Amino acid sequence: MQEHFHFTTDRAKIQKQYAAIFFFVSAQLSLIQTHLQRRNRHLVKQEDDVIIAIHILGKLLGFSSERAWHRFVTGNLFTNGQFLERSRYNRRCRALRWAMKWIRHELAKRVQHHAYAVVDSLPLELCHAARMHRVKRFQGIADIGYCASKKQWYYGLKLHLQVTDQGLPMGYVVTEASCHDRIAAESVMTQIPHPYN
Repeated sequence: MQEHFHFTTDRAKIQKQYAAIFFFVSAQLSLIQTHLQRRNRHLVKQEDDVIIAIHILGKLLGFSSERAWHRFVTGNLFTNGQFLERSRYNRRCRALRWAMKWIRHELAKRVQHHAYAVVDSLPLELCHAARMHRVKRFQGIADIGYCASKKQWYYGLKLHLQVTDQGLPMGYVVTEASCHDRIAAESVMTQIPHPYN
């Protein structure tokens, strides 16, 4: 699907979306620039706001493959070869994850047109079922829980995620596998309260 998107997209529309996201990210990033504590900032090839805007645009367009998204960016937005190579872009995204999380929260607080938000959970299995009663890793953090959709027991953690109807993640909590969804949902919804959960 992503390859098909690469050949059928309107380049002007994508550049307009990127410009809107870049404008918002630049305004927000200036507020937290002193907290980033980045070394050698004067040597970077691409500014932080460009990296964050490109990353957010990729998530909004639904790209799940880092390779396909980098290929799309270099073919449609930065055709002159002035964008980072893929491995360096991925490292910069990981280094800026705190800033991305803060900007995502600010974006969620400003956007008021979401009709509803959904809180759901999914299992994070840490080992095969055959080993779950003798595993020693993550003791005290992970435990045994039941996944109703798969109808099986598993050892691990559980991710509780709040997402709007537009697909924007608003908050998350990682708990032990045995935690009830209702208990975790209350703490997820307090991160960014939404009127219609």
